[in-house]
Amino acid sequence: MKLVAPLDAVGRADLPLAGGKGANLGELVRNGFPVPPGFVVTTHAYDLAGRDDELPGELRREIAAAYAALGAGPVAVRSSATAEDLPGAAFAGQQDTYLNVVGEQSLLDAVRRCWRSLHTERAVAYRARLGIDDAGVSIAVVVQRMVEADTAGVLFTADPVTGERERIVIDAGAGLGEAVVSGLVTPDHYEVDREGRVDYRPGRGEVVVRSAPGGGVVHESDPGNGASRLPDAVVTELAGLARRVAAHYGRPQDIEWAYAAGRLHLLQARPMTALPPPPPGRLNRVQRRLTGILLEYLPVRPYPIDMTTWLPYGPAGLMGRVTGAFGVRGGFEGFLREEDGVVVALVPPKPGLTARALTAPFRVAAKARRYDPARWTEDRRFTGYLAAARDLAALDLGALPWRELIRVPRKALDVVAPVADLRIDYLPGTGLALLRLLVAVKLLRRGPLFPGLLAGAVTRTSEANRALERLAELAVRTGALDADPKPAEFQAAFEEFLREYGHRETASPILVTPPTWADAPETVLGLVGMLAAHPAPETEEAGDDLDRLLGHPLLRAPRRRARVRRWVAAARAGIAFREDSHFSFTLPQPVLRRSLVELGRRLCLAGLLDRPEDVFHLRLEELEAIGGEDTPAGRDGARLRELARARAAKREELAGVRLIDHTAVFPPAPAGGDVLVAGAPASAGTATGPVKVIREPAEFGRLAAGDVLVCPYTNPSWTPLFQRAAAVVVDSGGTASHAAIVAREYGIPAVMGTGAGTSALADGQVVTVNGDAGTVVAAA
Repeated sequence: MKLVAPLDAVGRADLPLAGGKGANLGELVRNGFPVPPGFVVTTHAYDLAGRDDELPGELRREIAAAYAALGAGPVAVRSSATAEDLPGAAFAGQQDTYLNVVGEQSLLDAVRRCWRSLHTERAVAYRARLGIDDAGVSIAVVVQRMVEADTAGVLFTADPVTGERERIVIDAGAGLGEAVVSGLVTPDHYEVDREGRVDYRPGRGEVVVRSAPGGGVVHESDPGNGASRLPDAVVTELAGLARRVAAHYGRPQDIEWAYAAGRLHLLQARPMTALPPPPPGRLNRVQRRLTGILLEYLPVRPYPIDMTTWLPYGPAGLMGRVTGAFGVRGGFEGFLREEDGVVVALVPPKPGLTARALTAPFRVAAKARRYDPARWTEDRRFTGYLAAARDLAALDLGALPWRELIRVPRKALDVVAPVADLRIDYLPGTGLALLRLLVAVKLLRRGPLFPGLLAGAVTRTSEANRALERLAELAVRTGALDADPKPAEFQAAFEEFLREYGHRETASPILVTPPTWADAPETVLGLVGMLAAHPAPETEEAGDDLDRLLGHPLLRAPRRRARVRRWVAAARAGIAFREDSHFSFTLPQPVLRRSLVELGRRLCLAGLLDRPEDVFHLRLEELEAIGGEDTPAGRDGARLRELARARAAKREELAGVRLIDHTAVFPPAPAGGDVLVAGAPASAGTATGPVKVIREPAEFGRLAAGDVLVCPYTNPSWTPLFQRAAAVVVDSGGTASHAAIVAREYGIPAVMGTGAGTSALADGQVVTVNGDAGTVVAAA
């Protein structure tokens, strides 16, 4: 059992022995990088000491011998915890470092202090935030010969702001790098592009940290004079070293370095964390449109269980099959990139045509003639699907043995599989009916009537909205919103509503992890409260638009009027198919989610996960690989907790990082004068009202009648809000997105794809939304 090991004797495989920092430095030494010589006081030494301040005699002797072999001069002493190598967990500054330690006794004291730093309040809180169990964390200590730096600092092998992987970003300051690392100084800033060009911005050199005689460091005030520009040749050499380190580890690195007596030294290297995805480059119109749709459906970062269940098999996967059937590939597949099992980037799709595209027009026409969207619910495939979905929903998941429960997710996905054929068959009729009506009203110069004509479609979404209105009226009549428990009449109606509509998504139709209405009934109560507090305003009936259209001079003949009525009915049937097919096709999603949570609950009971929801950090195939008949067990079972914790840590680190730069998808619209936010015009008209930023379904109840709804995304479950909002401003989406369509149906102005509406606008701010120009301005 090693208590002390030379740096060149440890590497990546020795993480449990040397900790993250020690293992990385040893790896660099063994691969010829210029790292100061040193040794590691291993985790075994920490365990031998009983995790307290006592250094046994054997350990003291080994440390003394290793120190003497280094020359017994000044050294840097750095903590190296075993948790530091978790994907996504930087642990920057969480444990202690001591510079210019001189003498054997001072070294032993520094080792003790490094050990203690594992349990400081800040380190414990950081691990708790990342879900890292303190009991499983140990610590090593790295001791290296001190480098008396002329200049030192930190560099990143990718731009930490833009995510550009080909740009080296360097911060430097005079003296030891502590001034740069701790933020005491405004450093010199260098950027090196892929061609080797150096861009330089001088710092201010407020403080210089230098070694003090006899040990420790001193801070010298030297405003503007301490820092001196590194020669371009040194910057180029440093960038070359950095690229070699990144290539060795296969990912962008955060590196501490020093330049002393004409030589460069690498003092530390670790993976960069919270790094944005690389800029997607210039996107064409199709890519922007598709990516905008995907962003609307991805308000949260997908989990590994999403990536292996509902994403490839649910609505997104179905659309991939539908578009593929008509000769388009690459529109809804492979648009998410993962690292360490965590989604890190949304990759703009690059759709292309296949040979099937040549015959697509003929197949579209044939299907439009054969499959009438008004009769799709009579299709035997649909009735069979409903029966299978009902059987699935009737399963008592809690009573199933493990061997049967583990099969339920696949059963749910198999139930959905045939649904794509229904979409393939009935969407052509939907599209042609809408196109025919649009052409007709345009030729009649009645284009503005088109949204209102479609609003007359009776859909499961509109039925759900009316049912919510009835619940709101009942809540007012029974005083349910202020009662606890709820009145029996309201409670019964509420439970009936959830039985009928509870499978609606709260956040995204293409993810399984966000709760449904039934999983989060407080979301529905929030909607009921909002509707109850703000009675519906008087609105024009959809029939009024049809009457206006039929009043056209060219439609006086009875046959023409009857034909136009049929066209309007067909278009509404197409709208109903679009909405109702989505409504029905998500029926298995709640069963899928509940089966996964039940699997997680049992893994918790077996001691393999910390919380039932930790199952979301696992992939379906990893769950299916667990052995056992009635109890999850097996050799792979023990790995689940570590997999879940590591992915949770990386996910937490990425919490503030977007999947893609929104400005690449929604280029900032020209703004000037009083324009606060600009985007794509999506629904005509203007409206003035106070801003209400609603970021998630849990906040639905905050919206008041007449508010300007500002939100990051929408989906069908948000439509009740449109009944009260004066206008809609959305970060994502375009003119074909759900929010835009519904806004046009309700006749309220909408601006889509602003990219920053939720951050640029504040609650209570009175604004005017111009849905024709795509602008939001401060109200006069």
